[in-house]
This record gives sequence, structure tokens and C-alpha cells, in this order.
Amino acid sequence: MSDGVLFVPYRETLDLLGVEDAMRICEDVYRMHARGTVQWSTPLSWRIDAAAPWHNHWHVKGAFLPDIPASGVRMYNYYDDGVRNTVGQLDCTRYVVLSDPATGRAQAIVEEHWSYAIRSAAAAVLALRWLGPAAPRVLGLVGVGTMGVNALRCLLTLYDFERIVCTSRRRETREKFAADWSSRLGIAVDAVDSIEEVVRPADICVGGTTSNDINAREGWVKPGAVYISLARREMDPGGWSAFDKVVVDDWNTNMLYPEFAQMVGDGQFPRERLHGEICDVVTERVAGRERDSERVLVHTAGLVSHDVAVCHHIYEAARAAGRGIPLPPTGGLAPE
Repeated sequence: MSDGVLFVPYRETLDLLGVEDAMRICEDVYRMHARGTVQWSTPLSWRIDAAAPWHNHWHVKGAFLPDIPASGVRMYNYYDDGVRNTVGQLDCTRYVVLSDPATGRAQAIVEEHWSYAIRSAAAAVLALRWLGPAAPRVLGLVGVGTMGVNALRCLLTLYDFERIVCTSRRRETREKFAADWSSRLGIAVDAVDSIEEVVRPADICVGGTTSNDINAREGWVKPGAVYISLARREMDPGGWSAFDKVVVDDWNTNMLYPEFAQMVGDGQFPRERLHGEICDVVTERVAGRERDSERVLVHTAGLVSHDVAVCHHIYEAARAAGRGIPLPPTGGLAPE
């Protein structure tokens, strides 16, 4: 293998990272967080937010995971004018750059469209091993884009559903999703017009839209159900404190987002109402589900530690399989 940087393009990452790989890696990283070994970048997030007419957003984050060991920086850019948001689309900029923490030598540039999408879902869904209902029958999907589809892929590693109810902004999108997944799974997949119609019957409901609007209401969530929030404002902030248990991936990371910080600052969800972070649930420092009737809210903002670990896995898998594109080392020639 050349001393140059290994570039792993999107199409190759699809073969090198499976859904169960992502679930396992995210759980491992939560255990690292519980041990306190993860080192964050300072500041946690570096941003450029260019206003109209550009509507352009850069985010840069990094983490060092000595337990692997792995060191990396994640950088992404997307367009969002309040109508069109490219954050989950293949034409936005998404890369993780890895270096050997023992030498500082560049290792890889991994295109992270697939790894970002699947780890976002896996990092939330895996909490249901401890907090989920025993035998959920109905899954609700608020949004059937990247996040909704990948949440479904992760959930299918844990449960067999009898019915799926879904909605999205465009009727043709949700109806196509319903037809495709009903055929694949051999169960009823119903496309409905309203979010309330999705949430009320669901034993597990996933909100994964790109909307900045409040989508769901706490009063729609039935006894014993779990609502997974993958976006900034999926659940009505006034209802958070009414859930029996609320868990987040990381409190400080969530506080970087104005919507979450405002909810906390307004007293709608004081920190003492937090049941715990997901790392606490995974390591059983706090209890999982204790009663069948408990209603649980799982909310994640996304952790760069997961991105670095997942992309390190992709890098190692690519090296082992002779995959990826070797780039020339600094000052050197391209490998023959």
C-alpha cells in the first residue's frame, strides 16, 4: 500500500459498511463516551452560515478516539433556503479526513454520504434495545427520505412489523415508498396525508424530515410508544417534559442547536428532566424501559465521534479489500 492518501468514493462505501456494522460501531462509540475517552474538537463545531442570496452552510467538526485509535475531521456543506435543503442529497459536500494519530500522517479521505446517513439512524435506533417496546406491531415514518429509509433499515434488524404508516410532503413520494416497501416486506405499508395519522397508531415512530417546523405533538404518542426524533424540531418542545423518559445522544452537542437551547432556556425542558444520554442507557448507568406503558422520546443531533469511527471502519475495510483510489503522497508520484 502506498504512503499516499486513500480516497474512498461513495459507491465503494456502500459495499464496505453494512447496516449491522453501523449499529455495532455506534454502540461501541457510546461505550467510549461512557468511559470518557473520546476527545472532542475545540470548539465542538466550526461553522460558516452565508445568508441570502447564498443560503450556504459549512460545518466542520473533529474527534480523537484513542480506543481505536482513530483521529479525524468531518466537513460538510449544504444549501438551505427554507424551501430546498440538500443536507441529505448526494450533490452536497461531505467528507471525513482521517490521520494516523501516532504519526500525524494522512490516511484517508472518505466520502460520507452513506456513512452519515446510516450512522444517523443507527445511533438513535440502537437505543431501542434498552428502551423499545417488547413487540411493536406498527411503525410510523414521518418523512420517507434518507433518514426515514435508513431508520427503517436499522429497525428491521431488531423487529418484525405487521404494518407501516408513512407520510411525506409529496403524495407521489409517499405512495411510491409505500408500494415499494410493501412489496419488499410483504406487509401493509399505508401512505397517509397527515403526521397525526402516522403518530397515533405507531408503537415506534421516526421523525426524520428536513423541515424546521414542529411536526409532532406529545399528545399523539400513545402509551408504551417510542418517538425517535432525528431532526431539530420534530417534537413539540412543550411536550418533551410529559414523556416518561427522554434520552439524547449528547447534551452539550444538542445545546449547540438554537432550537434545543431555546427550549431549555425557556424552561420547557430543564436538564433534570433528562433521563440520560444514550451512552448511559447502553452501559446501564440509567434504567432502560421499566414499564410497558412508558412513553419514550429519543432525540439525536449526531456525534462526530460516530462519523470518525464509521469512516475508520470503511478505511480499514477498503485497505483489506484493495478498494479505494490511492492518491499520490505529498511530494511524490502517483502509484503505478
